[in-house]
Amino acid sequence: MVYQLGLDLPNVVAIDTHVHIEIDDHGHNALPPTLVDAASKYFKADTKRPGLDEIAEIYRERQMAAVVFTVDAEIALGHAPNSSEEIARGAARNNDALIPFGSVDPNRADAADRVRRLVDDFGVRGFKFHPTVQNFDPSSPEFYPLYETLQSLGLPVIFHTGQTGIGSGLPGGFGLKLRLSNPMLLDDVAADFPQLQIVMAHPSVPWQDEALAVATHKANVWIDLSGWSPKYFPENLVRHANSLLQDKVLFGSDFPLITPDRWLADFAALTIKDAVRPKILKENAVRLLGLRAG
Repeated sequence: MVYQLGLDLPNVVAIDTHVHIEIDDHGHNALPPTLVDAASKYFKADTKRPGLDEIAEIYRERQMAAVVFTVDAEIALGHAPNSSEEIARGAARNNDALIPFGSVDPNRADAADRVRRLVDDFGVRGFKFHPTVQNFDPSSPEFYPLYETLQSLGLPVIFHTGQTGIGSGLPGGFGLKLRLSNPMLLDDVAADFPQLQIVMAHPSVPWQDEALAVATHKANVWIDLSGWSPKYFPENLVRHANSLLQDKVLFGSDFPLITPDRWLADFAALTIKDAVRPKILKENAVRLLGLRAG
């Protein structure tokens, strides 16, 4: 089953560009139990995670769309990932609410082939990477063949940036290295692949100014606002979202760790210009994802 977009785009009120499918159709979690518990504690979130069809219904009830994905970090974590193919099939049966992104482990020799298969055979609309969890330096030239493939396909890619709740509070942070998610590492990628649309996920604490510099300098770099309640956004991020980056900032919740309801309620209290709000909530994502009313 190849995904075909089925959104009633004129009536979609917002597009959440950052939603994790943590539990697959068989009850398997994308992360080892130790990391699930640590992330839940960090975010003060319920340890029970919704499945894909339940997530679709949550967004459907709110007249919203969601970009959904997992993270394939099998080599680094020694833990079987959730299936991007299964997520694409699930999005296809919920194509009025869900937009599937794929994930491939960049450390695999066949990563580029996996990317092409997910696009050609399953219709995914972009890809998600987490350098800290997948344990790779995104600026390393060894990953450039993968980026060449992604750029040739014309699909956006989301990279986790900044601090992460995954591994937080554990001895050695479970061995996960935060420096791999410094947004400055993506500056090299953006410079060398100027047609590759790169989304830096999350307020990039402690490197927020670096992220803003990269997004301002590189026309092909965007920022999603997931993973934090808007009431905690750094002042400089809000200032840029209201001005220089108003056309390149995206609504993202990080559901199920942060609910769209909580994120939107806090965003409503944020000092954002009336003309900018619809851009962040929907219009910028429509352009990035190449969506068309059908």
